[in-house]
Amino acid sequence: MRNTGGVSQGDGEPGDSLGPGEEAPGSGKAGDQPGEHMLDAEMTLDELAEIMGEELELPRIQPRGRERIETHKEKYTGIRPVGPESLRHFKRTYKRALKRSIASGTYDAANPIIIPVRQDMRYRAWKLDVQPHSNAVIIYMMDVSGSMGEEQKEIVRIESFWIDTWLRANYKGIESVYIIHDATARRVDQETFFRTRESGGTMISSAYKLCKQIMDDEYPSSEWNIYPFHFSDGDNWSVDDTTECLRLLREDLLPAVNLFGYGQVESPYGSGQFIRDLRKGFEGPENLILSEIPNRDSVYDSIKTFLKRGI
Repeated sequence: MRNTGGVSQGDGEPGDSLGPGEEAPGSGKAGDQPGEHMLDAEMTLDELAEIMGEELELPRIQPRGRERIETHKEKYTGIRPVGPESLRHFKRTYKRALKRSIASGTYDAANPIIIPVRQDMRYRAWKLDVQPHSNAVIIYMMDVSGSMGEEQKEIVRIESFWIDTWLRANYKGIESVYIIHDATARRVDQETFFRTRESGGTMISSAYKLCKQIMDDEYPSSEWNIYPFHFSDGDNWSVDDTTECLRLLREDLLPAVNLFGYGQVESPYGSGQFIRDLRKGFEGPENLILSEIPNRDSVYDSIKTFLKRGI
């Protein structure tokens, strides 16, 4: 049988070259030139959001005048001579006992034993700090019909991540809701949202109706800042369904939300008509943001389009 080369085949010794222009790690002579150095940088999502905000020149979001959810946090404000043992401040207690023993002449430097007595005890003082914060929910909707391929869903995944990161940097207690739709809509978890692919037709109104139902049942606009984002390739089942979508937006969704973002991902199978219908049907609502996303390179500009108004 003819001997053919391959990975881990043939004679060799440790340190031999692995191929043209390649050397095994640790091989070669010592030199006087510096090597390549790489640094691992650890960043929190808040730091990433800050960098993104500076890069895109995004304004800080100013929540609308709605009810605030109050959180209660124990805040330590000082030291006091009474309190529970669980709040005893060891250093302050020891310092007080040391001062007392020195002042009374009982301190022995050769045998420096300090025994606090009751009058030396010091405890952390605390109060209940009421901190209001704005509540927000992001409702992600995505068309998963047959015309939405893996590349289109990857674009949605990237854009959704950065939108989510920015909003979470501006709100505490934010929640996320995920809706997928083809001819019908259903609420799913995050993993299902990004991994599902269907083969049916498309009725966008099914997603908008479910979005409205979730808002009415769980996120009343009097208490929540609401950010729905819908991603599609622009195909819809019929003109009648598009008319229903415009009605739902005009009468139910736009009056209740801070911002409604529609992102249209270019697809070789989608008509791209829906964004044209939205532009024709709405001429001026400030909280309706439309963005076309031809490819991955356009995600940067699309995020800026969605968030540049700071609402």
